[in-house]
Formats: sequence, structure tokens, C-alpha cells
Amino acid sequence: MTWMEYGRRPLLRVGGRSVAWLLPLLLLAGVVVADFTTGERLRMISWIVLVPGISSAICGAWTTAGYGLLAVATYVFVDTAWPEQYQAGLGDFILVAVGGALATLAAAVRVRRERQVVHIRDIADTTRRTVLRPLPPDWAGLEQAGVYLAADVEARVGGDFYDIQPSPHGTRVLVGDVQGKGLGAVEAAAALLGTFREAGYHEKDLATVAERLEIRMLRHRSHTVALGGADGDRFATAVLIAFPGDAPQTLEMVNFGHEPPLVVGPRGVRELPSGEGLPLGCADLAGGLLPPVRRVPLAVDETLLLVTDGVTEARDGPGDFYDLTREVARAVRADPRRAAPHRLVRRVRDGVLRHSGGRLEDDTTIFAVRRLPGGGGPPGEDLEQGRLRY
Repeated sequence: MTWMEYGRRPLLRVGGRSVAWLLPLLLLAGVVVADFTTGERLRMISWIVLVPGISSAICGAWTTAGYGLLAVATYVFVDTAWPEQYQAGLGDFILVAVGGALATLAAAVRVRRERQVVHIRDIADTTRRTVLRPLPPDWAGLEQAGVYLAADVEARVGGDFYDIQPSPHGTRVLVGDVQGKGLGAVEAAAALLGTFREAGYHEKDLATVAERLEIRMLRHRSHTVALGGADGDRFATAVLIAFPGDAPQTLEMVNFGHEPPLVVGPRGVRELPSGEGLPLGCADLAGGLLPPVRRVPLAVDETLLLVTDGVTEARDGPGDFYDLTREVARAVRADPRRAAPHRLVRRVRDGVLRHSGGRLEDDTTIFAVRRLPGGGGPPGEDLEQGRLRY
């Protein structure tokens, strides 16, 4: 269940139906019973003003207005049933009437704000789906699974990004993390993903794709500064991966200062070289040199696990970091089937949330891919009746 769906669900559901309206009704009945049982020395009927007040917190405006009218009518009925010398009188009647009106107004304001929040969440979800487009579980010769957890639950979007791009030259994967938070980080992530989807498809050489990403980061910063923004020093760490179609036992990798990927398989867990590469947008600090393209072995039964620093920097109560390599190795030793991408991602996600007590200090991305069994290779490009076929 997503947070947006949670925000839309009425409270106190039984059998799929909301029963929140029962609470004010039970309170009303309790006040009436209490008023008759406590006797004339302690009149409780004035407490009926709480009925529309409770309704305003959990029910809609019209339901609250109905409870306000019901509270007034019940007050009049119960109070006039007592002898005149024991009646609460006009003062408490005004209290109940004004309380019902104010409760109705409060409910209307609350419902309006809830609708605004849901609308904002819809916009945020649309933005997230645009930046992090949905990926099929089996696509382009790869089995994949990924999860994104925003540190700010209400924001729902951040600077982490990942994508898979099939191409005639093999399948390319990009995972990264833009420095900073907010819409500026989202815009930078969207710019990098747009370039990756184009360059990752058209460019044969992975080094050229890496160069295009670096240039895009610099152009994005320049454009932001020209508009008066303060993002002139924004950068992004990233890992660019290629699964060559002609080398099923290897992968190519360019690491822009990102967390080193882990290779997880039946033979254990190993960490790939992190390299000496600087983040995207920082090549000028190294004289314009980009990180090298490395070729590393990857067996067909091994899974590549890529995470952002929200995982490795997750802390528990005493301040200890989450030990990703140790936890993954322990899980795979206990059950080698946990190396499957969807199980691996779920295991790491649960481990991070458990380790941090659910308090994420940074946006967190967990992404795992491995080649599909049976030798399913990446798609090629065929021209048939003037159309591209994948």
C-alpha cells in the first residue's frame, strides 16, 4: 500500500466500509446514559458538545453537521426531561449549538486540506513516475527489481535515480544520486536520465555515454545558474553499467564516485572496484578526465546489487552504520535463493528499515539486476516495414 493510498483510506474500516461515524454516535449514547445515571447533582448532558467535536476529526463535514444538529436536539430532549430546577438551561444549550457549528467548520477545513494533500501527492507520484519510469521485471535480457524510499515521506521524490536502457549495443543500466534535495535535485536527475536514455541507446562506446552524462550535468548547472538558481556546484554520483551482447560473462562499468556495486551469487558476495572517478559535474577538477571503463567478470547466476548512500549511511540508535556486505552475505549463506533480484532488494530494504528504526536520513535506492536464464540477450534493432522492433 502506498502512502497516497493510506492518506485516502477512511479510518476504522470493517469489511471494506468505514465505521468512523460510529464513534461519535457511541459517545452521544454514553453521555445521555451518564446524564441520567449520575442524577441531578451532576448533570453530564453538556458534555454532548464533544460529539460533533470528535466527528470533525474523523468524519466529513456533512456528517459532522448532522451530529451537530443531533447533539442540539438530544440536548433539548434530555434537558427538558428533568424538572425545571435541575435543567442545565440556555447557557449550555448555546455552548452545544456553537460547538456544533465550529466543529462543522473545522471538519470542512480539514477535508479541504486533506484533498489538497492528496492532490499534491498525486502530482508527486506523477513526477516520480516520470523521472523513475516503471520497469518490467524481465526486460532487455535482464531480471530486475528496485525500490526507492524517500527520506521525506511527504515529498515522495528526491535525487536518487535508476533506469535500464536496451540498445543495439547491449543493455545499459544507470544508478545514481544527485547531491542535495528538493526540486533542484529532481530536475538534475531528470536531465541525467533523459541523456542516458538517448545516449545509452545510440552510442556504441560506453565511454561516450559517460562523456555525454558529464556534459549534460555541466549544461544543466549552467542553465540553472543563468535562471538565477544557486545550484552552480551541484553534482551527482552514479554507476554506469553495460551488459555487452557479445560477452555474456562480463560487464562494463564506469563509476562516478558512487558506492561500489556488489556481486551476489551462490559463491558469495564480492565488491566491485570503486575506482578513482569523480562525480558527474566534477571532471574539471581532474583536468577533464573521466573515470575509466572497467571490464569485470559477472557469471550468469550472479546478481548485481547497486545502492545509494541512504543504505550504507543508515544508522541505528547507537550510531552504527548498516553493514550492507555483511548482511547480504549472511542472508545468501542462509538461503542462496535470496540472490534473486526481487528477494535481494526486499531483504536489503527490510534490513535498512529495521536497522534505522524506520528513520531514513537520506533518500534510499536499492536496485538489483541479473541476466535472464536461457541466454536471453539484449534486444537488437530491426527495421521492418519502416518501424523499429525491440
